[in-house]
Amino acid sequence: MKIVISSTGEDIKSDVDGRFGRCAYFLAVEVEDNKITNVACEKNKGAMQGQGAGIAAAQQVGNMKPDKIITGNLGPNASQVIKGLGIPVYQASGPVEDALTALADGKLAELTETVPSHFGMNK
Repeated sequence: MKIVISSTGEDIKSDVDGRFGRCAYFLAVEVEDNKITNVACEKNKGAMQGQGAGIAAAQQVGNMKPDKIITGNLGPNASQVIKGLGIPVYQASGPVEDALTALADGKLAELTETVPSHFGMNK
């Protein structure tokens, strides 16, 4: 299973970024039998865009072909793209590795609410 997480840093010791469209990085974590088998990091190409960051980020993540996404919050534009791709999104905060454990334990809630457009601009 591949899980993509919005992250403040380049490894699983980093925190889950509360922003999706304007997060610094996306970590693609491959998990087999509840063990991490691979971690890849991509810089979020849409983070510095004036407009359309959520859409660009959602398209980038969609191209990574994840089975699940973990993030802090999701804006309406990104949410629409991700829903269209049929990828479930889960909400978390704190270290990425803790969020992965919580997901494996069934302790993360699926993210159903969005934040207002341009939520991440002030972070």
